[in-house]
Amino acid sequence: MKNIRNDIYLHTMPNGLRCVHIPSTSEVEYLGVAVNVGSRDDAAGLEGLAHFVEHTIFKGTARRKSWHIINRMESCGGELNAYTTKETTVVYSVFPTGNTSKAADLIADLITESLFPQREIDREREVVADEISSYLDIPSESIYDDFEDIMFQGTGLGHNILGNKESLNRFTPEICRRYLSDYYTAPNMVLFYSGQSSPDQMVRMAMRYFQQLPAGQAPLKRIQPMEATPFDIEQNRHIHQAHTIIGTVTPGMFSPQRHAIALAANIIGGPGMNSMLNVELREKRGLVYSVEASCAMMTDCGLFSLYFGCDPEDLARCRRIISGTMSRLADSPLSPIRLAKAKKQYLGQITVAGDNRESSVLSAARAVLYHGRPLTPAQRAEIVQSLTADDLMQAARLLAPSGLSTLIFR
Repeated sequence: MKNIRNDIYLHTMPNGLRCVHIPSTSEVEYLGVAVNVGSRDDAAGLEGLAHFVEHTIFKGTARRKSWHIINRMESCGGELNAYTTKETTVVYSVFPTGNTSKAADLIADLITESLFPQREIDREREVVADEISSYLDIPSESIYDDFEDIMFQGTGLGHNILGNKESLNRFTPEICRRYLSDYYTAPNMVLFYSGQSSPDQMVRMAMRYFQQLPAGQAPLKRIQPMEATPFDIEQNRHIHQAHTIIGTVTPGMFSPQRHAIALAANIIGGPGMNSMLNVELREKRGLVYSVEASCAMMTDCGLFSLYFGCDPEDLARCRRIISGTMSRLADSPLSPIRLAKAKKQYLGQITVAGDNRESSVLSAARAVLYHGRPLTPAQRAEIVQSLTADDLMQAARLLAPSGLSTLIFR
């Protein structure tokens, strides 16, 4: 394996599968695959298929029934997990050291030999339908999907990851198996491992269990969103609180502006209690319980979104304060001291988040999948520290109030 970072090794198998090894002395290990396919790749009429396949690969293979699958890692105290995002699907296991081969054998079986039995498909259809219903009952969560539906209308990004009850009824074992063979292919995924085995041992393990992965790759038919005309929509949901999302499309994960945009979003409404809007809306005035800004970066675009909930009678006031606060960030450069403090806080938050080993391993796998390698902490710090007040102003202008769209549930 090639050492691509002091603590990370990379190897590419003959079939195109990239293998990333993150050495660890921990008694807990991680092994799984990150696949470059997600809900935005669902075909029209089959919305939710990426998520549904991720659920149902655990329901039976040519070698194992669902009962054997769910007990395989749990029997040794481990876990089997999976999740789907707009562009990525991850299937992985967390387990005590000494069970690497067991995990590799199981993961390989799931992603190559899943049968999607009709009875299990029907049962899981009901589970996901209930998940959709329960999700819609939480306005603070469902408003994000409705906002994205409007913002990305006409593209694969414009639908709920879970799909809808109509599309669920169209899923068949044949459709699921074809999806698996089309997208769960060696060049379209990264195999990741973090544990006590050596890099050479990982390569031998990968060759034993994953060399049968197909070397082809179905094309991803991703439509880049067009620049949306800002909208301001209010929907009457007969709820006691006004839930609001304000946001806009931004450049994506390959843009040189991505770090400045992320820093701007963090200053505006990041997790710190001293974020600009938390101070203005909650600490000074007590208008909201929370206000959260985030920026999701995808391969061809990003999405800045700012959420807050407040009493309906305070909505107009909150919006005026938000507009004024964001305009100041776009129009006036931060002082050197304030900029230095903002960078220090942002990098510190990344360091603290990186102390979660599971999150760090999954983040490294995604970085290899899309960028070929993850940044080292020193490289990330150098990039952030190099940002100037003008860089931050330019990023904030992409989030200027005049270009923002708004969706309100009340």
